Amino acid sequence: QVQLVESGGGLVQAGGSLRLLCAASGLTVRFYDMGWFSQAPVTQREFVAAFSLSVGSTYYADPAKCRFTMYRDNAKHTVYLQMNSLKPEDTALYYCAAGRSVRFSRSGDYDYWGQGTPVTVSS
Repeated sequence: QVQLVESGGGLVQAGGSLRLLCAASGLTVRFYDMGWFSQAPVTQREFVAAFSLSVGSTYYADPAKCRFTMYRDNAKHTVYLQMNSLKPEDTALYYCAAGRSVRFSRSGDYDYWGQGTPVTVSS
């Protein structure tokens, strides 16, 4: 049974940092495309960052570029999202997702999802 469990969210002041974790079980992260998405209240789920296995590259949504870094620890089956210079508009529930041969920004292409971890950035 595949499980993705996010953690690391919390309350932080604007300009601060958080590191989100996504611990995977039942799958080997190095064999999957992995993504991070965010969803603020009454909005659609939005792409944040993703690692494409086929291309071997990490992609970021424009708001995340130069502030967020996604990386993996294959030995720990864990994917991370380092978030720096946080802004109030980053406030959302952050989800980890896994899939194969995904269009990296398309949430519908991912097969597995975690339950999300909340991030709140105060001004």
